[in-house]
Amino acid sequence: MSNTKLHVLSHPLVNARLSQLRQTNTNSKGFREGIHDISLILGIEASRDLEEETFEGQTPVGPFTGTTIKPKVGLTPILRAGLGMTDALLSLFPTAAVYHLGLYREKVSLQPVEYYSKLPPVPPIDTCFILDPLVATGGTACAALAMIIDWGVPISKIKLLAVLGSEEGLNHVHAEYPELEIWVAAVDPTLTPDGLISPGLGDTGDRLFNTIRV
Repeated sequence: MSNTKLHVLSHPLVNARLSQLRQTNTNSKGFREGIHDISLILGIEASRDLEEETFEGQTPVGPFTGTTIKPKVGLTPILRAGLGMTDALLSLFPTAAVYHLGLYREKVSLQPVEYYSKLPPVPPIDTCFILDPLVATGGTACAALAMIIDWGVPISKIKLLAVLGSEEGLNHVHAEYPELEIWVAAVDPTLTPDGLISPGLGDTGDRLFNTIRV
């Protein structure tokens, strides 16, 4: 999988956190905390190239030249699992606008179905972070990207952040949007016939919100 736009985190803390998330006996509290922690690191790494602007300020000791983030950042979590990543990104960008996209994957066709979107007529943001913990088939991510691009945000100003992706799903997204910048904590090699990442994390929405059917 050769893709210069794909950034896979390589960090012992991320690897350890992800290993905890994979375990079946990790409860919802631990799962939410792990998703939050990895999302925070993803957000820090993915924002390395954000443009800065300077200002003149005063410390208790003397004057200094400080910086702020110049672009207006928008966060687009894909419901419902993307909500698990949102608070971490808001801690980095507390004034960011949050635009929820409701998409689910139809169980038989594995195709994405849109059920919620309230994007304003014109995007008031400069940069958009799409948040989706899992990129399995890549269909949902591609559907979300199409919505954001149609809204008016250029692909060069969009970044996809995911905790885990399958090789097949990430290749699918790259084939559809070769200029998209993708940040992911890890990549798994296998996608099951049911469209699940293996070994994966299971259903992240159910694990985040403690709605696993026993």
